[in-house]
Amino acid sequence: MSNLWTDLETGPDAPDVVYAVIECLKGERNKYEYDKDVPGVVLDRVLHSNVHYPSDYGFLPQTYYDDEDPFDIMVLVEDQTFPGCIIEARPVALMRMDDDGEKDDKVIAVPDEDPRYDHVEDLDDLTDQTTAEIAEFFETYKNLETGKQTETLGWESADAATDAIEHAMELYEEQID
Repeated sequence: MSNLWTDLETGPDAPDVVYAVIECLKGERNKYEYDKDVPGVVLDRVLHSNVHYPSDYGFLPQTYYDDEDPFDIMVLVEDQTFPGCIIEARPVALMRMDDDGEKDDKVIAVPDEDPRYDHVEDLDDLTDQTTAEIAEFFETYKNLETGKQTETLGWESADAATDAIEHAMELYEEQID
């Protein structure tokens, strides 16, 4: 059985078009994580706060980020997919974040093959409501977990997102490969 983190390339044209391996689904409270030892998507926990994921969420294969995990990605979708789904996605923004004292940035992307997002190329193409909902989710989703604190630190452009992806690809080669 193949390992989606180590066997799948980062994308067909990384860092401009990447593969997002979906773990958590839009509209749900279940926190799934890809377990490379299984390998497969397993239920990590149910979110303690009464919030739900604002869009599908997962990781980029063959990446390793500053928080010592595969690099996180949120793909804006109209309808949820399923855990383990692989979406060709186009990075459009980077949300800077601190998760309990660790740098835990998130790539925000759109499906490359969804015509509803053809016009979305950069941070400025996202509505203020979209970025506010994403930030609100990540600022509050751990509130009821003992001792956990998160803070969003601002938004950056698609160029910052692709630079961060390149950084995560380099870290993967140095630390994992």
